[in-house]
Amino acid sequence: MSVASSSPSLSAASAVRGAQSARWMGAVVPLIVLLALAVFPPIASTLGLDFYIGFVRRVLVFALAAASLNFIMGFGGMVALGHAGFVGVGAYAVVMLTDAGVTSAWVVWGAAMALAALAAVVIGAVSLRTKGVYFIMITLAFAQMLYFVFVSLRSYGGDDGYSLPMRPLLGLGLNSADESTLYWVVLALVAVVLWWLDRATASRFGAALAGIRDNETRMRALGYPVYLLQLTAFVLAGAVAGLAGAFLATGNSFVSPSMMHWTQSATLIVMVVIGGLGRRWGGPLGAAVWLTLEEVLKLNTDYWHMPLGALLIVTALYAPKGLAALADLRARSTR
Repeated sequence: MSVASSSPSLSAASAVRGAQSARWMGAVVPLIVLLALAVFPPIASTLGLDFYIGFVRRVLVFALAAASLNFIMGFGGMVALGHAGFVGVGAYAVVMLTDAGVTSAWVVWGAAMALAALAAVVIGAVSLRTKGVYFIMITLAFAQMLYFVFVSLRSYGGDDGYSLPMRPLLGLGLNSADESTLYWVVLALVAVVLWWLDRATASRFGAALAGIRDNETRMRALGYPVYLLQLTAFVLAGAVAGLAGAFLATGNSFVSPSMMHWTQSATLIVMVVIGGLGRRWGGPLGAAVWLTLEEVLKLNTDYWHMPLGALLIVTALYAPKGLAALADLRARSTR
């Protein structure tokens, strides 16, 4: 009798400890990663590795772009093969506004998000009237249209790209020309936006979006405005991707139509798949792994594409839910 009665209580206690451990890991691990990233610039400068300050900043920017794609693809079920188009719109917004005499980075970045969101409204309003492969192809078509539009803009370099004469100014006593300062500003903003995306997926809106992904017909029958919810998510993701593009343009002081080519959209999808489709940190993890391996392989071989392709194949075969899912399984096995 005592054994039978104690068994449920032990199971309940184990479940509580598991939930507490998951919450602890979910809160502490991101803070540890954020702290490590924050102290990276002075450590890199001390070791004479200043180049990697810009590299890690680039990883942060692509982590943001991949997270925005994961928001609609992993949590919303919208497989968009044109997400890099919004990155490009954000990047060219920086160029156009800076060329027009706007010097404030905050104004330029905000405008980049707004223009990318506007592009997402137009593209999403049409694309979301289709499903499946048709949605994929229409988003691809729109992205390629944007690509050819910016190729034709000779005043901004056309296919050769365009160099910024100077970086937008941060103000507040911050020097945007200093790599470490720009790194910390980008890190802070990326952290805030990633936190916001995480909260959005955990909200009622995120739950409704996941419900539409799993069973759109049932959600529509329950009275949810499916089209409006999907369009809202699409626009939010486009705005975040536009911010990532603005960061790229500011950091590189250069933009090119190639950054919105469909191959860049495909690379973002690969990052999300490797990190974990629909996983909390799938986008950032996939971007970090992909770009780090790419950098290491480029330094050691001219055939760096092959190992990266092999990584995607291995992930599809042995970790179809992504690296973030493997980390979750390992955490459960240790409890």
